[in-house]
Amino acid sequence: MSEAVEHDDARRRYEFKKMLERLEAKEGSGTELISLYIPPDKQIYDVTAQLRDEFGQCANIKSKQTRTNVQSAISSILARLKYYNKPPEEGMAVFCGSVNKHGDRQDLECDVVLPPQPINLYLYRCSSKFELEPLRDMLEEKAVYGLLVLDRREAYWGFLRGNRIDPIGGTTSTVPGKQRKGGQSSIRFERLRLIAINDFYKKVGERSSEIFLSEKDYFNRFKGLLIGGPSPTKEEFEQGQFLHHEVQKRVLGLFDVAYTNESGLPELVDAAEDVLKGQTVIEEKHIMERFFKELVKDNGLAAYGEQSVRANLELGSVDMLLLSDKLRKSRLIIKCDACGYTEQKTVQMEAGKDPSDLDFGPCPKCTSPLQLEEEFDIIDELTQLADQSNSSVSIISDDFEEGSQLYSAFGGIAAILRYRTGF
Repeated sequence: MSEAVEHDDARRRYEFKKMLERLEAKEGSGTELISLYIPPDKQIYDVTAQLRDEFGQCANIKSKQTRTNVQSAISSILARLKYYNKPPEEGMAVFCGSVNKHGDRQDLECDVVLPPQPINLYLYRCSSKFELEPLRDMLEEKAVYGLLVLDRREAYWGFLRGNRIDPIGGTTSTVPGKQRKGGQSSIRFERLRLIAINDFYKKVGERSSEIFLSEKDYFNRFKGLLIGGPSPTKEEFEQGQFLHHEVQKRVLGLFDVAYTNESGLPELVDAAEDVLKGQTVIEEKHIMERFFKELVKDNGLAAYGEQSVRANLELGSVDMLLLSDKLRKSRLIIKCDACGYTEQKTVQMEAGKDPSDLDFGPCPKCTSPLQLEEEFDIIDELTQLADQSNSSVSIISDDFEEGSQLYSAFGGIAAILRYRTGF
């Protein structure tokens, strides 16, 4: 996958997540918010016919306000569907209703969402919140890998879903140590120990098969199993055919790891780098490792924090801009209508909040109220600056340790530089 395609995918994923957060934050009074999912093979005239029927059924709603709001939402959806002879290629979702605002105010809002994957259901629902689960499912990674780390004392399971390692749980064994108790012959002790090891492997195999075969859409999404541990444990386990045959044939490799508890899962992913080559998590790990290497050098080519990175972008010294997909900030241009004073500032934005509702205080020149002139998503704005100097851009997930550090330790904004500038 080319760097440009990877960036486009990451950007679309970021925008999609942000859109879901915005819709999730909206609430209505009673069952006034309508969620409508239209699959690509659904006839638009069938949908409009049902909506007109629902409009008539609203006459039975006792509350006048609820009745009026639901009918207004249906009318708004019908007005939008007039522009479609048939659903888009992937289908569409419409979210419409009177949304609660500050000061007991309600505004009718209507969002048409073109999903990244085909919608496979037809749904009409009224509730106090929008029904978003079908869209959330689209954020799940298509490629899923099983993770198993074990030795003779314990085992631990997990999944690698895109960039995210999901720990599942672990188990411990009753295998005795190599030192036998008094009164037992060495031969008898060793025989009992081998029986206990075999029983533990059977237990791990059965539990592993149960966990990995229960993965949703196993035969399409589950790409294989990575097994980690010390030698000869992992080899004994794999060669002993303790896994269900469907899981056994998807073993991608055995890898040396030091830990066989939850800490062994990220170690296993790192050890399996060659097998996972091309997966987003490996590419993003390499980018973050490159940034950290530059960061610890005396004259390293690393910058972090909005002010420093912005200055380097304006100088054209950024080779790669690193942005956390957890960033939820806006760049605002604020203006005084009375004297023409303007300023720019960056603010943290909560999902569903409108920057125009913020109080910007008085103008420092003439004390008239400051007004919002323009708003930009900070990722949009910094990406535009990067494009001007042909800097590459990587939107880094926070679903793995290094990606999480980008957000928590560096504010979600960092850069690898072409040359040092002093900023």
